[in-house]
Amino acid sequence: MGFSINPPQRIVFVGLGTIAQSFLPLLSKVHDLSTLEIYAIDPKTPPLIEYFANSFGLKFINSAIDQINYRDILVPILGEGTVLINLSTDVSSLALIELCRSAGALYLDTCIEPWKGGYDDPTIPLHKRTNYHLREQMLSLKKRLGSGVTALVAHGANPGLVSHFVKRALLDLAEEILGDCKKPSNKEQWAILSQRLGVKVIHVAEYDSQISQKSRERGEFVNTWSVHGFISESQQPAELGWGSHERSLPTDASMHTDGCGAAIYIEKPGASVRVKTWTPFNGPSLGYLVTHHEAISIADFLTLRTADETYRPTVHYAYRPSDEAILSVHEWFGNDCMTPEKTKVLRPGDILSGSDYLGVLLMGHEKSSYWYGSILSIEKAKELATLNTATTLQVAAGVLSGYLWILSHPSAGIIEAEDMDHEVALSYISQYLGELKGVYSDWNPTKNNPGTFSAIDSDSPWLFSNFVL
Repeated sequence: MGFSINPPQRIVFVGLGTIAQSFLPLLSKVHDLSTLEIYAIDPKTPPLIEYFANSFGLKFINSAIDQINYRDILVPILGEGTVLINLSTDVSSLALIELCRSAGALYLDTCIEPWKGGYDDPTIPLHKRTNYHLREQMLSLKKRLGSGVTALVAHGANPGLVSHFVKRALLDLAEEILGDCKKPSNKEQWAILSQRLGVKVIHVAEYDSQISQKSRERGEFVNTWSVHGFISESQQPAELGWGSHERSLPTDASMHTDGCGAAIYIEKPGASVRVKTWTPFNGPSLGYLVTHHEAISIADFLTLRTADETYRPTVHYAYRPSDEAILSVHEWFGNDCMTPEKTKVLRPGDILSGSDYLGVLLMGHEKSSYWYGSILSIEKAKELATLNTATTLQVAAGVLSGYLWILSHPSAGIIEAEDMDHEVALSYISQYLGELKGVYSDWNPTKNNPGTFSAIDSDSPWLFSNFVL
């Protein structure tokens, strides 16, 4: 891989689901795993548990982790020289971060998780079920704990790698538009660059074109990554970083009364809100406005406040999942979001063809739209790493990048993807991302809209009202 990083003594996985299983083959290419202790804790025993034990030396603890038992289970296997990788659902990230800090262990996750019920308990006020609220809790913990052992939050593919894609895309645009691609060195300089370029909107624009060998069954929820993870985020309120160019709040939207003020939420499940977007695969398409950490963290990172004005782009996820997942979501909503009768995560052998186009779409500048990201086919994913689909490999690569970064920066405190050097982060794992590509387009959300059902504002095409259906 062109770099050498000393391994830890022990790795502890909280959760041994799809992403953890996909990550282990990548980890084996970085370290001699026979020299490490590897633990995994999960309430469900994976079908391939013997393979993981024999191939990677994994020690499996068959248990759920909750607010009552997490210390009893984790304290005996944490300590200096340990990395805890939290790839679970319904296990509080903040509780584990604080536990790792007291034990001197490094920490990594792919999103900030609450304890069970934190996403869907109707007795919890809606604004406290948002990723904005979870992130503000993390920032409060960061302030309280101060400097210390590294805990990198929300670093998979998205959130995670897409924040690095944004920086790469801004530099590409700077070279194209300004003739200047000097790399900013801090948050303020990145925000100034984004403002100079005229970026008004950023979509995390993903199109999953992977096709299943077999059609889904009635009552079955099928996905190319964690079904439980997708359901959890789908029933959170839709959220987006709210741009300074926007004129009025969307219907049923609310602003937060505390914190950084970079985002708003809509009082509807994210997977029920659809937005127009664009990717290189199919050009214009519709995506779900599912809430994601990066919608808030990128918007906050690119906020520039001066005495006269505030600049911020509108930022949100626009997710077009696989065909089978779209049908699954449709049926799931029809059943009032009840737990599906059956679930299935597509594995490499289940997929006939297709790719995952995961990137960021920067809009509003003089070139109109620019998409930069990873185009990874199922064929390439299977060639690069066993047990992986295109989607899981993109996420597992993000986990690997974060893992290598925290080993190299063990005393950075609590950080997010935006705090990292994007070139270093991407250099660790670019070989796993297929084709990293930038594509310009003259698309905007009003371009082909005849205005049959509603008036369009073609003079201000980058308003959120022109994107949302």
